[in-house]
Amino acid sequence: MTRVAVVGPGAIGAATAAIVRDAELLLCGRTALDRIVVEREGGGETVVPGPVVTDPAQIPWRADVVLLAVKAHQTGAAAPFLGALSSEGTIVVALQNGVEQRALVGPHAPGATVLPAVVWFPVERLAPDRVLVRDDPRITLPDEPAARAVTELIPGVELAADFHTQAWRKLAINAVAGLMVLSGRRAAMFRRPDVLALARALSAECLAVARAEGADLPDAVADDLAEEFVAMPEDLGSSILFDYEAGRALEWDARNGVVARLGARHGIPTPVSDVIVPLLAAASG
Repeated sequence: MTRVAVVGPGAIGAATAAIVRDAELLLCGRTALDRIVVEREGGGETVVPGPVVTDPAQIPWRADVVLLAVKAHQTGAAAPFLGALSSEGTIVVALQNGVEQRALVGPHAPGATVLPAVVWFPVERLAPDRVLVRDDPRITLPDEPAARAVTELIPGVELAADFHTQAWRKLAINAVAGLMVLSGRRAAMFRRPDVLALARALSAECLAVARAEGADLPDAVADDLAEEFVAMPEDLGSSILFDYEAGRALEWDARNGVVARLGARHGIPTPVSDVIVPLLAAASG
């Protein structure tokens, strides 16, 4: 049986663990829990059995697949788990925001193959041991041999020949979601024309940097993204907003800072990001 470890069984980690099939499952994290309940919006729930292992020295085996679901800025803290779980042949799926997962995770997973991922379904952590999933699970991986093995374990995984473009499109969404932190509001705020105009401007800025990085995302995508934000349920939040409300450190660099950093590298002006990034950094707990 395939051995699958979930490092960081929070919102995304627990929701993904709940749909892993035909595997021996191990949960690894900072908080000891006996189980995690994954609730589906509209009814139904799945219990993910624990316990959550909190000491890397207590890990019983090397994993075939590691689902890394800590925030990007928590990767260094998860390094002892990755080191204990990884070996030649291990696949580490980085269920993280951003476009730099391989560079970020690779040094901490010796011998492993690191797969970046794009997570498309909204999840909210209601309590340390309870998670709410608001849509059908959907995860995009690059179309590579290691990723094909993951599709056999996790329903809802799709492979993309142009993964790079998909990752940058999601990054633009994440960057705009940072505005929720600065307003303290959920998706209803995008019904305001002035906020929507700001979201569109930030999207266009992200897309310009994305194209410089090789993604196939024309300016027209900014309008598509704006429509998606307007169509979101009014009470839909974002993980960065939830972290802010809980007083936790924010994933601002992987979601927003990267746009300003790479924009500067390519000589692309990023005036909106240049304002938003320091504000998000200052808001980080």
